Amino acid sequence: MIELYTDGASMGLSGPSGLGFVAKNKQFCLEGYRYMPRLTNHEAEFHALLFALEALPLDTNGEILSIRSDSKILVDTIEKAYTRNPRFLTIYQAIERHLDSYAHVFIKWIPDMKNKRADQLARLGLHTKSEKITSCS
Repeated sequence: MIELYTDGASMGLSGPSGLGFVAKNKQFCLEGYRYMPRLTNHEAEFHALLFALEALPLDTNGEILSIRSDSKILVDTIEKAYTRNPRFLTIYQAIERHLDSYAHVFIKWIPDMKNKRADQLARLGLHTKSEKITSCS
């Protein structure tokens, strides 16, 4: 099972943003961050999940994915497999295509304090205006 923690951070209503994730299972541990020039905080949450999914190894046949996020709107959208918000539709559809490659997908809302590392990484992307994916411990 892959445990995936994601977070997005944004300055202002629609401004510079950072994306962060931590993904781990028995075979690997990855963490990453990315800068995005102009997103709302909710959009950053969706983009953080897509960024993480794109960074995961491609061989996911039979794998279970457990996503943890402190974004209620992201969790609700994934659980319901639906959004009416046109700003989220395209990014949600891209996320959905990635999720289809997993045997089972679970998503759970978690409080901010249980998502600290993903939050730190999102803020690192925001402040460094860069992107990095590395192994973690």
